[in-house]
Amino acid sequence: MTTDKTSTPVVNPEAAKGAETVVDPRLLVREQGLGGYLAEFKRKMRGGDLGSIPVIIGLLIICVVFQSLNSEFLSAKNISDIAVAMVATGMMAVGVIFVLLLGEIDLSVGSVSGVSGAVVAVLSVSHGMNEWLAILVAIVSGAVIGAVHGFFFARIGAPAFAVTLAGLLFWLGFMLQLLGDTGTINLDSDGVVGNLTTYYFTDVAAAYGLAAFAVIAFFLSAFLDSRRREAAGIPARPLTDIVVRTVVLAVFAFAAAFMFNQHRGLPLALVLFLVVLVGTDFLLRRTAYGRKIFALGGSVEASRRAGINVTAIRVSVFAIAGTFAAIGGLFWASKIAAVNQGSGTGDLLMNVIAAAVIGGTSLFGGRGRTWNALLGVMVIVSIQYGLALEGIATPIQYMVTGAVLLATVVIDSVSRKTQKTAGRA
Repeated sequence: MTTDKTSTPVVNPEAAKGAETVVDPRLLVREQGLGGYLAEFKRKMRGGDLGSIPVIIGLLIICVVFQSLNSEFLSAKNISDIAVAMVATGMMAVGVIFVLLLGEIDLSVGSVSGVSGAVVAVLSVSHGMNEWLAILVAIVSGAVIGAVHGFFFARIGAPAFAVTLAGLLFWLGFMLQLLGDTGTINLDSDGVVGNLTTYYFTDVAAAYGLAAFAVIAFFLSAFLDSRRREAAGIPARPLTDIVVRTVVLAVFAFAAAFMFNQHRGLPLALVLFLVVLVGTDFLLRRTAYGRKIFALGGSVEASRRAGINVTAIRVSVFAIAGTFAAIGGLFWASKIAAVNQGSGTGDLLMNVIAAAVIGGTSLFGGRGRTWNALLGVMVIVSIQYGLALEGIATPIQYMVTGAVLLATVVIDSVSRKTQKTAGRA
């Protein structure tokens, strides 16, 4: 039997006459043009929805300050060096972001990165294994290690902090055991791992081509997404909005390409990092798996009641963190063309977590993007290189980085309280 919705009687005709049609506020913002966007921006700022604005402002301040102190800071060579230096930490920060989205922490990523480098060095150098195969074994090892941590956390119920702290110590000892009495294994600087941070695409077309591809891909993705949303009858970005965003991206992309071509060309390390960022961002924002991670970060109990396999998601997230820790370890090994007893130690863990948090990922779970790793690591490495140009000692670098991290956490905490007050949390 069919039902004619148009013939359904109105229970309260007087109330129906006075009722107003509910309109999505995002549609009103976009219909009002630039004024609407400015009003929406002010509303978000008052509500504590700061997004990536603090870190972008911080980057601008860093550039202005260090460039005024030393004209070499924004030189083509220094920018290229920063781009390569930030990849190892950035790769590891991507994995940590997945864990932070759950509202958890992984303290073992530094040690796991050291194990990865040691595995490659022992298998390829000491035992003569094909380097590609050794790399695959190292990355899989990182994934397995992460899954083991996830198992103890998700299945056994041990706190992630305690599990990964134990992992930090255990895998550090395991790495030292692998390296043996010498404690250092040199890698072939012309090998696969060696080329990760030393290979550059010297043809100027490479950098400009990548910039053009990124701009075109961004425009097409945004345009097609807007058309799909319009067809589904849900709010969509207007064409002018997409064009403005595309132009801004084009300015930065081609400026970066120009700077790279003034030195040695486009670094392979940066290309690989950008590919990882695009892929993981798609995974988190465009797939059911990514939405489940955000849901867990928001409320574990609500996620469980919604039918999400909480244990499987948690284990997989820690496996992802271990995978990217292993990949980061390969880039660290490439940077010094060796693996030694100091691999994965020192301030590496601090910088990895700081990069994720400074970039905008919340420590409280449920908010962040993998692109935050790029922003955060840019801040950290830029500070390090800027201070190094001024000849400032390492202790001061630690103090400055710690102060920036504390400021970021404070901003995040204040932002969450403001959002709760405004009813947006």
